[in-house]
Amino acid sequence: MNKYFNDAVIGNGTISASYTKRGELLRLYYPNIDYRQFIDFFNVGIKVNDSNIIYTHKDVNNAYNQYYIEDTNILKTEIFNTYFRLKLEQTDFCPIKENVLVKRYKFKNENTIDLELNVLVHSKLLTDDNNQVSGYKKDDVLLQYMHDYTFACFSNNKISTTQINNTEANIQEGSIGGKDYIGMSSDSSISYNLGTLKPGETKEINLFIYIEEAKNKSLISTNIARIKKLDLEKEEEQTRKYWKKYVREHDGLDLNLPITEKNIRIQKIYRRTILLYALLTNNQTGGISAAVEVDENRTNCGRYSYCWPRDAIFITEAMDLLNMKKETEKFYKSFCKNTQSKSGRWEQRFYTDGTLAPCWGYQIDETAAVVYGVYNHYLKQKEIKFLKDNLKMCEKAVHYLEKYVSNMLEGKAEEFLSYDIWEENEGIHTYSLATIFAAFDAFIKIYEVVKPEYKENRIKLEQIEKRTIELEKLLRELKGYILKNLYDNDKKTLIRNKDGKIDISLLGTVTPFKVFEPKEKKILNTVERINMTLRTYTGGYLRYENDNYMGGNPWTIANLWLANYYIEAGEKKKAKECFSYVVNSATEHGFIAEQIDNQTMKPAWVIGLGWAHALFVIVLNKLYK
Repeated sequence: MNKYFNDAVIGNGTISASYTKRGELLRLYYPNIDYRQFIDFFNVGIKVNDSNIIYTHKDVNNAYNQYYIEDTNILKTEIFNTYFRLKLEQTDFCPIKENVLVKRYKFKNENTIDLELNVLVHSKLLTDDNNQVSGYKKDDVLLQYMHDYTFACFSNNKISTTQINNTEANIQEGSIGGKDYIGMSSDSSISYNLGTLKPGETKEINLFIYIEEAKNKSLISTNIARIKKLDLEKEEEQTRKYWKKYVREHDGLDLNLPITEKNIRIQKIYRRTILLYALLTNNQTGGISAAVEVDENRTNCGRYSYCWPRDAIFITEAMDLLNMKKETEKFYKSFCKNTQSKSGRWEQRFYTDGTLAPCWGYQIDETAAVVYGVYNHYLKQKEIKFLKDNLKMCEKAVHYLEKYVSNMLEGKAEEFLSYDIWEENEGIHTYSLATIFAAFDAFIKIYEVVKPEYKENRIKLEQIEKRTIELEKLLRELKGYILKNLYDNDKKTLIRNKDGKIDISLLGTVTPFKVFEPKEKKILNTVERINMTLRTYTGGYLRYENDNYMGGNPWTIANLWLANYYIEAGEKKKAKECFSYVVNSATEHGFIAEQIDNQTMKPAWVIGLGWAHALFVIVLNKLYK
């Protein structure tokens, strides 16, 4: 089953979970925020009187309202079954100090008749030939186990009935059962009889999902017994307080906007960004996931729940604005150091724990971006120690970049062909070269800052002087190469590569990488061509000419990139127009999607893209602070 849209995300830094707008649990990750995902489906339903099963997440008679408790990662889904006039409040959260997902259900009978309630849970885990899932009911817990993990679902209530095998044969009738307590099925079910719910009466049931590694199996029974005894009112309140405090501590922009409908939306997106970054960041390694996964089966893309160094440097810039210094420094000092190859380069992408993720080619800008990002962070914090701690890492990266540039200038670049920013075309790309330009420029400035630290080391000082001269020469040659080979003399515009297309990433030569000034004629002409070829009738911008990925929709990062350019060019009105498109197309929860459907103005792909949220914060800081 394809589950493309994560409408909501919750977690605690170790567990992360995503949901539909109707409260269906789609994905559950543990012990890292991006690996491993366990759920094929996790369906909760109710049998009312003699009805068939009424799934909480889909029924023709259900009406829905979903929201987060303000400034938290606690999700509320209100469900009203109009046929039985049964009101259900579903609360999902992960306690900060407990690695468990809590699902609280409160039922209220708004009918004039008694309602007999039975709650059913039908859970199917992802299984394969080398790690098969089996079901096991033991001590009032449904244990779905495999070689390396056990997935436990349980409640404070006693299980009424269990079906380990072949649940699909009869669960639609709202009835499960059987003699098996153990079996080889990857999906199993349990039910809880809540008894009679009288008119006006309220009843509750709490479900827990707890996952443990097989090597810790001796802890499972003890931890389940402890979790069952948790005071959930207290846990929910502590979780609420934690997230509200987290938002206050990371409210780096301290916006003071007049209260208007638009500004309320801006504030919601801004605060949701703070909360989202807490769920995309691996606290142990510093790795930052691009988004919660949307396409495990790779039906439309190569997957998203990985850390791309190129994307992450935009996110760390936003994190610096959000008082997330610790997270930013961990990314560079821990994650980047541990993932750098001996050659000095970084590969395309990684899991957030630092292991290499599936890749399909090399991208030179992944390496260049890190050097730029290191200096960019220094500019925010002005701590020389940070630069010294990362100096060797940057030196290795710059050596690798020099090798690439030298081969390119000698006409040997085919040996080092790189994929473009969109990972579609191999060649030599304007954006990639702009990133290298910025890396060389940043490294020269890093040397300027750290040079006094080596005043007693004559050899090091001489090395710095020599390297600075070499890099300054390469800067001139890089810029000259772009003007000679990646500039259309007929149209008087930059082009992205030899295919001659206009691409929103050409703005990278101005912002953030500063190869050119924003009002140089060649840049003004390029921006004019962007508006002529990439702007759609809704005001959203494509990535490049004839972009047809996922149907060819506007990308929010394209609008935000152009907004950032217009700010640099002193055209705030145009910047706000581009920015407004993103604000208006964000979800009700405040998430920014990667792409927007022009007809519906709703997300067309990947909700909660870390890169888009980063550019939102960067532009917001310049426009409104």
